[in-house]
Amino acid sequence: MHTAAFIGKLMTTKKDYYEILNVEKTVSKSEIESAYRKLAVQYHPDRVAPEKKEEAREKFKEITEAYAVLFDENKRKLYDQYGHAGIDGNYTNEDIFRGVNFDSIFHDMGYGQRGNEDFFSNIFDFFGQSGGRQRVKRGSPTKGSDLEIPATITLKEAYEGTEKQLQYYKTETCHTCKGSGAEPKTSKKPCPVCRGSGQQVAQMGGFFTFAQPCQRCHGEGEIIEIPCGDCKGRGKVRKSESLTVKIPKGVDNGNTIRLRGQGEAGERGGPPGDLYASIRVQPDNNYLRKGDDIYTEVKISFPTAALGGDVEVPTFADKLKMKIPPGTQSNKNFRIKEKGMPNVHDERRYGDLYVKVIIDVPVKLSELQKEILREFSRSISKPQ
Repeated sequence: MHTAAFIGKLMTTKKDYYEILNVEKTVSKSEIESAYRKLAVQYHPDRVAPEKKEEAREKFKEITEAYAVLFDENKRKLYDQYGHAGIDGNYTNEDIFRGVNFDSIFHDMGYGQRGNEDFFSNIFDFFGQSGGRQRVKRGSPTKGSDLEIPATITLKEAYEGTEKQLQYYKTETCHTCKGSGAEPKTSKKPCPVCRGSGQQVAQMGGFFTFAQPCQRCHGEGEIIEIPCGDCKGRGKVRKSESLTVKIPKGVDNGNTIRLRGQGEAGERGGPPGDLYASIRVQPDNNYLRKGDDIYTEVKISFPTAALGGDVEVPTFADKLKMKIPPGTQSNKNFRIKEKGMPNVHDERRYGDLYVKVIIDVPVKLSELQKEILREFSRSISKPQ
């Protein structure tokens, strides 16, 4: 069994791009550009007092990244649908700014093609500290991607805790080439395009130049002459995986369980990512859960409601006897302390069980029963 860690719900605190540019989500491209021009003039480090340069620099990074995403239709669509996860998971630092023409904007601000070269000599180094997107040094190992799969359980299993067999597909390092992508006993050679540097110099809008990953070797600086027959040069192979995960008592919808090292294989010998089992608790016909409390209903007879008595209440643990006081009305709720769900963070703590009683009216009566009820009805209608 793999060790799993319960981590609850994942959250992001990264600032919204629309908020950064101070625009609405329905804004047009021209309005996005107008908002960026205004902010770029305001926060350009060359236009503020020396003591405010560092603060302006950080703000300028922020607004430029927001503009690069929202001005591009494809990036904006991905951001609107998935938020920052859609951008960070699909674009590198270089890709964020590729295709965006800053030339006319900075010309309007009074910068010629060479006038601001020192400040924008390498756009990706400039943004290297922004938004957590650090450039990865060529050839360095990188962690594999995380995976998320559903783990469906019943409410009873959530109450008791359980184990689930999970099956999914993931990539792992190719055992044949040990992740190199090259056929065994062969080697890579320097890329003829970038001559082993892994980078090509490009120009953005005729305004400033930047280095981007070589398209021939994808930034590796080397190319594979003879690809591995098993992984076809990828260095990784896709396989079916099956593992058992222990699900603790008290889990609820949206909780996640982290299984370290069970995600996608890393690059260049990097560690694998993690697997997140997302808990989905099936609805129960007899119980409704609210936090750690459980709500249910039981039927009682009219005589029990009128005279009082005991009623049996089924629970996930055992059957309880609940006392019904005389004169109990239909739909009355009773609370049974600490008979609800266990708390996922402390299994010694339990929520409460709330029981609503419903008076069960008989459908078929014998003649004797009918006469007894008629007599009862006459007796309560007479003046006391």
